Amino acid sequence: MANQTFSATIEAWTKKVKNAEKIIFQRAAQRLAHELTDEVTRLVYNLPPAPTYPKRTGFLKASLVASNKEMPRLSLDNPGRDVEMDFGPIELVINGTDIGQTIFLGYTSRYGGYVHAGANGQPPKPWVSLVAQRWQQIVSEVAAEVRKEEGL
Repeated sequence: MANQTFSATIEAWTKKVKNAEKIIFQRAAQRLAHELTDEVTRLVYNLPPAPTYPKRTGFLKASLVASNKEMPRLSLDNPGRDVEMDFGPIELVINGTDIGQTIFLGYTSRYGGYVHAGANGQPPKPWVSLVAQRWQQIVSEVAAEVRKEEGL
């Protein structure tokens, strides 16, 4: 490699940077999804339930989905049974997304908006807003990690 031409060196560096941009984009989106889950857990599931709330099933947390087409809609009713969070489908969407495409992260639980904004005398638990405010910080943290890993 010591005999590499200047243009070959620049080309190799450009490929590393382009790859790093995609890695940063995808990792930051994954971290955002995980932080959304952590924050809804902290603000909703780690607190005692309100006396008027039905049994907690985990459906709100598990209703987080990712899409490249449109923002997920608050359209599904709680199934009334325990539901586990599965990041697999979210990670598939994120990992299949290229630079320049949009990733929509959103909830499908019909009552998610009421929990976020507050309703029926319950205070708001704005986990989405709190995490969204951290987007630039998340990207900066991930970028620093990737630059270090890639030697950029």
